[in-house]
Amino acid sequence: MLIHSVTYNSGKTAMQKFMIDILLQGLDHDTRMRLLPAEQAMVKTWEEDGSLLASYIKQDAAGIYMVLLAQDAQDADAKLSKLPYYPYMKIEITPLRVM
Repeated sequence: MLIHSVTYNSGKTAMQKFMIDILLQGLDHDTRMRLLPAEQAMVKTWEEDGSLLASYIKQDAAGIYMVLLAQDAQDADAKLSKLPYYPYMKIEITPLRVM
């Protein structure tokens, strides 16, 4: 699969956009509520630093869609692994092309 990337003069690879599809599994209500403030704080940090471009809670509230900037899919997963809900996440990471 060809993934669009841009190399700047500094030699660093530009950040790529990834669609993140998260399904929460095995997360009981009490644990969810206990971890929620830290989860929200991390998401807010990503919004403020520009690495989270969009997020949408699924209609059934069982997960979330995100558009995340990362160097590659492994970097995206590494970012997600810092979230308190991470152990309860089934994650699909899809690179997005620039149109």
